[in-house]
Amino acid sequence: MRKLDAKTLVVASHNAGKIREIRDLIGPLGFEAKSAADLNFVEPEETGTTFEENATIKALASARASGLPALSDDSGLAIDALDGAPGVYTANWAEREDGSRDFAMAMEKVEKALKEKGAVTPDSRTARFVSVLCLAWPDGHVELFRGEVEGQVVWPPRGTSGFGYDPVFQPTGYDATFGEMTAEEKHGWRPGDASALSHRARAFKLFAETCLGA
Repeated sequence: MRKLDAKTLVVASHNAGKIREIRDLIGPLGFEAKSAADLNFVEPEETGTTFEENATIKALASARASGLPALSDDSGLAIDALDGAPGVYTANWAEREDGSRDFAMAMEKVEKALKEKGAVTPDSRTARFVSVLCLAWPDGHVELFRGEVEGQVVWPPRGTSGFGYDPVFQPTGYDATFGEMTAEEKHGWRPGDASALSHRARAFKLFAETCLGA
């Protein structure tokens, strides 16, 4: 494992919600985080079929364009009754014809698909959020970190916090959806903590422990 010595990182994302969450997680560690959106980098085409492949594509593109280490996240919602869908295509389910993303529409698509499968009880709506972080250096070296959190899909959506599918995901052992939690409650992790709740925080905890010694 390669340690990260630089204190400036590029967050390899154009997703405002994802950039905000990564900055929230990395800020306490003393990093300055620029984003691919801030730097006007072209979004690379995500041609991978796994979270690991797509995270690597994004991180390497930003690392090579900036000459700095870059941290990417590829994440999604995997629903058991839908054979793991939407999975790596989680964002695609929100895409409109004009290229914009509408996650209210995406959540309705998920609910419609579950009903078509007859998945109407809590035990038939199990799912997990997956996050894979990729830390890439300009020389092509990469490190990968995967985090998952189990839960279930609920309907109707609850809460206006977070982003994406957060209002319909209720993590196991909690009464609230991610959409009803504050950022601190959702992540459940800060440097030195033993636990982490969200998929992104769990992946980030592995990243911090491995590459930063945090």
